[in-house]
Amino acid sequence: MASNSANRNRIELLSLLAARMEHLSVDSHWARRASGLRGNIIKVVEEAESGDDVSADRLDLLTGAAFDLLRRAARDIPDIEAFLEKIHRGTIHN
Repeated sequence: MASNSANRNRIELLSLLAARMEHLSVDSHWARRASGLRGNIIKVVEEAESGDDVSADRLDLLTGAAFDLLRRAARDIPDIEAFLEKIHRGTIHN
């Protein structure tokens, strides 16, 4: 079992990741997936904050899943510079 300090750091990171997932566009395919993961993260954070013993493995699993989801969601964000360049070249009309 990891130290309490290490678990506190994991809990803080999970809270941050949950907040980031909350900001995904509601139209995004990833937002729907993030909703369930966010729910699990919030539940685990609440358990830990209430003094329940939460394993480092469980925290690490959720952290990895959250980073993976956010990484995949970021790939779907359009490159604004490329989009503006296409408009400038006239290949996309606004």
